[in-house]
Order: sequence, then C-alpha cells, then structure tokens
Amino acid sequence: MSPLVLFCLVFCSQLTGGLNTPLPPPSYGDYVSILSIDGGGIRGLIPAAVLHYLDKTLKFMDRTASLAHYFDVISGTDTGGLMTAMLAAPSSYDPNHPLFTPSEVALFYKKYGPEIFKPRPIWDPIKCPKYDGVFIRNITSEILKDTRLSETLTNVVIPSFDEKKVKPVVFSKLKLKTEAYLNAKLSDICVATSAAPTLLPSHQFENDGVQFDLVDGALAANNPAMAAVSEVIQEHHAEKEILLLSLGTGIPKAKDKLGDDNDDDSCLLRWLGEHSDTISEVISKTDMTHSYLATIFPGLFPAENYLRIEEYNLDPSMGAVDNTTEENMDSLVKVGNALLDKKAKRMNVNTFVPFKLHQTNAMALDMLAEKLYAERQLRLKRKSMEKGGRSFTETI
Repeated sequence: MSPLVLFCLVFCSQLTGGLNTPLPPPSYGDYVSILSIDGGGIRGLIPAAVLHYLDKTLKFMDRTASLAHYFDVISGTDTGGLMTAMLAAPSSYDPNHPLFTPSEVALFYKKYGPEIFKPRPIWDPIKCPKYDGVFIRNITSEILKDTRLSETLTNVVIPSFDEKKVKPVVFSKLKLKTEAYLNAKLSDICVATSAAPTLLPSHQFENDGVQFDLVDGALAANNPAMAAVSEVIQEHHAEKEILLLSLGTGIPKAKDKLGDDNDDDSCLLRWLGEHSDTISEVISKTDMTHSYLATIFPGLFPAENYLRIEEYNLDPSMGAVDNTTEENMDSLVKVGNALLDKKAKRMNVNTFVPFKLHQTNAMALDMLAEKLYAERQLRLKRKSMEKGGRSFTETI
C-alpha cells in the first residue's frame, strides 16, 4: 500500500469514523463483494487467522470496520457456515455490530472445539455418529438465540443437504422474498450445515410449515463460493462486477494419508449402507451444476477480482476435522498465519494444479482491503447525493 494512498484512506476514515452504517446496496457502487469460507471442522481456525489479518487491515482505515459492513455476501459451509453466522449475526449489545470478530471466532473454536468433538462415554451403546451433537446444538442456541436469517447484518448463503428429500438446501437471505420458508433460525442452519455424516447427527426441524432433515452442506458444496456467486448473479443479473475472497481450510497431502481408524471406517460403512440412495443421488443429480452454470451465463469476471487462499500441502497430522488437542489447534492457527507470507496461488483449471502469483497473500489482502474500503466510501457518497442531496463529507 503506497504512503499516499494510505494517507488518503486514513484521512477519509477520520471523516466517516464512528458512523458504523450498514453497507449501502450494490446499486450505489461498482462491485458486489463476496466472502466465502469452506467446510473443514476445527480446521476453520486457518481461515479465521486469515480473516483476522483482513479485519485488522480494514480497521486501520476504518476503526469501526466489521466484515459484515464490507462484504455484500458472506457464505460458508459446515465450519464456514458457523463462522458466517457468527460474523454476520447482530450483537445483542449493539445491533449494528456483529456478534463476533474473526479473532473472537478463533477464541470460540479453541474454547469450545473440544466440547463439540467430545467422544461419547465408553459405556454409550450408540457408536455412530461418533459425537452426539448435543453441545453444538446447545452452544449455537445460546450464542445465536432466536436470530433468523433475515436479521443478519449482510446477506448470507449457507448450503446444507436434505437427506430425506435428497436435494441441496441453500439458506440464502437473497431468496427470502420468494422463499419465505428459508427464514429459519441461524442456530438451526448452523447445526444443519455442520452435521457431517459419521461425525454428527442429522438435524431435523420445521420452519414455516416445511420439514427439514439436514446434514452437512459439504454434500452439496464444501466450497460454497460458486453457490454464493450464483446467488449474486441471479439477484443482480450480472449488472456489477464481483469481488470474491474464497478461503479454504487446508488440503492434506494425499500421498501421505495416515493410518486407518477402524471406528470411523465402521461408522462410514454403516452410514453408506443406510444412505445408499442419498449417495447415488448426490453423485448423479445436477442441482449444483445448474447453480454453477448460472455463474457462467451471461458472463465471466476478471481473474484479478478473485482471490483464493488455501494451504494445498497441509501436514497430514492436521488433516482430521475433529482433532481438537491444544497442540493441533495451535498448529492450525500457525498455518493460517504462515499463509499470509506465502505467495498467492491461482488454480490452473486444465491441470488442477495451483500456480504461484507474484504477490503474497498478505499483499493480495491489502489490495482487496483498499478496494473494499473505496467501494464502501463510493456507495456512501452516492447514496448521500441521490435526489440532489449534499455530498457525504458536507453532512459531517
């Protein structure tokens, strides 16, 4: 970030500081901004570390900044879905502020991760799924209370999968005008998208007369970026360019797979046997393909508008989504922090091998923060000047 640009941004921030207003809609700006967070259980500590850096960068320019006031859409699956709700739900103390910051998300994971993935007692006759799911249901209800999808500070998109109806369910705030039954409690949505088969039980609930029987959103879209982009294009009809930040939770080295876990294999085989029809449909149905195609037509967007941050060579000892030892959780945070100094990568869609760019992930995030800040200021200015009003700075 050049000193001149930095000075200008900070100066403008002083003019607008303390106003903590919601992000005006994309109609006032040039871009639609999306944050997408993959699934991955406790490995969510990796994107949490990356988001902490972005949050600090934005706060340097705007001390009242929160991610929900800079992204038009926050999307997540599984652990990413839980993070999405935490970053987008309003605080009970200040409805204009989010419930959690990225650093507080990391603290939440380190404090409660071991409880979420607490093994059943050895005398428990139920062996599958591996965890009873009671704690995650209780803690999400406690922190999110009765907050519904419609009440988030920005738009959210959280995929899940209905194992009885055998189809994806995308809880999208952008759909609520026409699909009111999706306006469920965020606590129910979080438990549903996190219900990884063999690890946590499916989640059943009813909303607006519709019955849901949901499991992990990873069965529909473990990387929800395309689902979020599709939602935006369907809403805005490609009128605006899209800025997309997509965060992974680490990909373990395939060739270094560690030893087998017989208990997990037993659970997996039992689940596959009971849900063979579900697996068959997941493989053959084209629901998500239609979603992907909606992002291709009517057009594509510049490559530089898309930043994917992922650790493609995660130490296999950190690959488990439920390893909540203090040592492993500390290591995952270190992986997230180390990613900032690594070269940004982009996937070669012909070979599916990522290649390095000329800048680090931290540099790329700095540039993204500048764009997000400039976009927010542009929208605030245009909104204040509509219908012949005074300029934004004149109203200070």
